[in-house]
Amino acid sequence: MAFTFICHTSAVSEGAMGLFQAGRKSVLLVWPAGGELKAFRGRCPHADMPLNEAAFDGKTVLCNYHQWGFDGANGKCVTHLVRNALHPYELRVEGDEIQVDLGPARAPRATA
Repeated sequence: MAFTFICHTSAVSEGAMGLFQAGRKSVLLVWPAGGELKAFRGRCPHADMPLNEAAFDGKTVLCNYHQWGFDGANGKCVTHLVRNALHPYELRVEGDEIQVDLGPARAPRATA
Protein backbone atom coordinates (compact mmCIF):
# COMPACT_ATOMS: atom_id res chain seq x y z
CA MET A 1 0.00 0.00 0.00
CA ALA A 2 1.19 3.45 -0.86
CA PHE A 3 -0.53 6.16 1.13
CA THR A 4 -0.53 9.70 -0.26
CA PHE A 5 -0.91 12.91 1.75
CA ILE A 6 -4.27 14.53 0.92
CA CYS A 7 -4.65 17.34 3.45
CA HIS A 8 -4.35 18.25 7.12
CA THR A 9 -7.06 17.13 9.54
CA SER A 10 -8.21 20.73 9.97
CA ALA A 11 -9.37 20.80 6.31
CA VAL A 12 -12.50 18.67 6.94
CA SER A 13 -14.84 18.78 9.91
CA GLU A 14 -17.61 16.46 11.05
CA GLY A 15 -20.73 16.88 8.94
CA ALA A 16 -18.76 18.29 6.01
CA MET A 17 -16.88 17.16 2.91
CA GLY A 18 -14.05 18.41 0.75
CA LEU A 19 -12.65 17.60 -2.68
CA PHE A 20 -8.85 17.42 -2.98
CA GLN A 21 -6.34 16.69 -5.73
CA ALA A 22 -3.61 14.08 -5.38
CA GLY A 23 -1.63 14.25 -8.59
CA ARG A 24 -4.11 13.55 -11.39
CA LYS A 25 -6.68 11.95 -9.07
CA SER A 26 -9.41 13.71 -7.15
CA VAL A 27 -10.30 12.53 -3.65
CA LEU A 28 -13.59 13.27 -1.93
CA LEU A 29 -13.27 13.29 1.86
CA VAL A 30 -16.63 12.89 3.59
CA TRP A 31 -17.24 13.02 7.34
CA PRO A 32 -20.85 12.06 8.04
CA ALA A 33 -22.41 13.56 11.17
CA GLY A 34 -21.84 11.07 14.00
CA GLY A 35 -19.74 8.84 11.74
CA GLU A 36 -16.19 8.26 10.59
CA LEU A 37 -14.14 10.12 8.01
CA LYS A 38 -14.28 8.39 4.60
CA ALA A 39 -12.41 8.79 1.31
CA PHE A 40 -13.89 8.21 -2.13
CA ARG A 41 -12.90 8.83 -5.74
CA GLY A 42 -13.97 12.38 -6.54
CA ARG A 43 -16.15 11.44 -9.51
CA CYS A 44 -19.78 10.33 -9.68
CA PRO A 45 -20.02 6.68 -10.74
CA HIS A 46 -23.25 7.37 -12.65
CA ALA A 47 -21.76 9.47 -15.45
CA ASP A 48 -18.12 9.90 -14.36
CA MET A 49 -18.70 13.58 -13.63
CA PRO A 50 -16.51 15.46 -11.12
CA LEU A 51 -18.00 15.99 -7.67
CA ASN A 52 -16.45 19.44 -7.26
CA GLU A 53 -19.89 21.07 -6.94
CA ALA A 54 -21.60 18.25 -5.05
CA ALA A 55 -23.66 19.03 -1.95
CA PHE A 56 -23.46 17.27 1.41
CA ASP A 57 -26.09 17.51 4.14
CA GLY A 58 -24.08 15.63 6.76
CA LYS A 59 -25.45 12.30 5.56
CA THR A 60 -25.80 12.20 1.76
CA VAL A 61 -23.50 13.35 -1.05
CA LEU A 62 -25.63 14.77 -3.86
CA CYS A 63 -24.12 15.02 -7.35
CA ASN A 64 -25.20 18.33 -8.86
CA TYR A 65 -25.32 17.06 -12.46
CA HIS A 66 -28.14 14.50 -12.27
CA GLN A 67 -29.13 14.65 -8.58
CA TRP A 68 -27.86 11.19 -7.71
CA GLY A 69 -27.34 10.75 -3.96
CA PHE A 70 -24.79 8.58 -2.18
CA ASP A 71 -24.59 7.56 1.48
CA GLY A 72 -21.61 9.35 3.03
CA ALA A 73 -20.90 6.41 5.34
CA ASN A 74 -20.57 3.68 2.68
CA GLY A 75 -20.82 5.36 -0.74
CA LYS A 76 -23.91 3.41 -1.86
CA CYS A 77 -26.47 5.10 -4.07
CA VAL A 78 -29.57 6.06 -2.06
CA THR A 79 -31.68 7.83 -4.71
CA HIS A 80 -31.94 5.14 -7.40
CA LEU A 81 -32.35 1.38 -7.37
CA VAL A 82 -28.92 0.69 -8.84
CA ARG A 83 -25.68 -0.83 -7.66
CA ASN A 84 -23.64 2.28 -8.43
CA ALA A 85 -21.54 3.43 -5.51
CA LEU A 86 -18.74 5.88 -4.89
CA HIS A 87 -15.37 4.16 -5.23
CA PRO A 88 -13.81 3.96 -1.74
CA TYR A 89 -10.17 4.57 -0.92
CA GLU A 90 -8.48 3.29 2.21
CA LEU A 91 -7.77 6.19 4.56
CA ARG A 92 -5.53 6.71 7.56
CA VAL A 93 -4.69 9.63 9.82
CA GLU A 94 -1.04 10.06 10.79
CA GLY A 95 -0.57 12.91 13.25
CA ASP A 96 -2.41 15.83 11.64
CA GLU A 97 -2.24 14.40 8.09
CA ILE A 98 -5.01 12.62 6.22
CA GLN A 99 -3.51 10.03 3.88
CA VAL A 100 -5.24 7.88 1.28
CA ASP A 101 -4.17 4.76 -0.62
CA LEU A 102 -4.96 5.60 -4.24
CA GLY A 103 -3.97 2.17 -5.52
CA PRO A 104 -1.03 1.19 -7.68
CA ALA A 105 0.65 3.89 -9.70
CA ARG A 106 0.55 3.49 -13.45
CA ALA A 107 3.85 2.87 -15.17
CA PRO A 108 5.02 5.79 -17.32
CA ARG A 109 4.10 5.55 -21.00
CA ALA A 110 6.82 4.35 -23.30
CA THR A 111 8.07 6.92 -25.75
CA ALA A 112 7.64 6.12 -29.44
